[in-house]
Amino acid sequence: MSWNGKIIGAGIGLWLGGPLGALIGLVVGHQFDTGNSLAQQPGPGAAARVQELFFPATFRVMGHIAKADGRVSEQEITAARAVMAALHLNAAQVRQAIAYYTEGKQPEFSLETTLQELQPLLRAFAQLAQFFMEIQLQASLAGNGLGATPRARLQHAGHLLGLSSGDFARLEALMRWRMNGAQAASGASAQAETDRLRQAYTLLEVPNGASDEQVVKAYRRQMSRNHPDKLQANGLPESMLERAKERTQQIQAAYELIRTARGMR
Repeated sequence: MSWNGKIIGAGIGLWLGGPLGALIGLVVGHQFDTGNSLAQQPGPGAAARVQELFFPATFRVMGHIAKADGRVSEQEITAARAVMAALHLNAAQVRQAIAYYTEGKQPEFSLETTLQELQPLLRAFAQLAQFFMEIQLQASLAGNGLGATPRARLQHAGHLLGLSSGDFARLEALMRWRMNGAQAASGASAQAETDRLRQAYTLLEVPNGASDEQVVKAYRRQMSRNHPDKLQANGLPESMLERAKERTQQIQAAYELIRTARGMR
């Protein structure tokens, strides 16, 4: 396996945008190595272009979604800053992110225009499209939740980036599962437990009316599809392996919750 593209991509990405840039550079660099999609373009140029577009779009769209209900609350601002902290942005990058967030709140902001250039790149790299939407969902859910108008805007953004309604539902379930984990561990209300069970079925991509056998098959399919070793063998950058491991743990937890609820052995 050639690592030239990954090294170049990660180097350019890290230089341009810190850890987030390195992540993007690694993914694009891997595509360059394996001859996929942007292989006709220079690896470093492709990585730089993705990074150039990804960072501003992330926070412009985040501001746009936060403004969907007419105003941006303190809780939504806190949620946006939490995302910045989770991405390990430095002080200069935080200032840039805030400026982009503010731009996204303006009435003249256009979601379609913002994603127009980014769209073909992220359509080529589904993992980055999902990463983009996970960031948006994290901010929305931690802000004022996900009402009808913010949800519609997010779904539209996901559609522009090549994600189906099913992809969106699974990503939302995954993010809710992560955010509700601590609550479940400390004791949750009956409604919260019901919601968590519903999310578990969504994570396994199986209806709650499925047979036990179908649930087992769905669990095994998801574990196979998301297993870190398999993803790494298929070229997943090492920097994303922790996310893959976390997903398999969540799939396992979802399956155990469904087993308990059904009384399965």
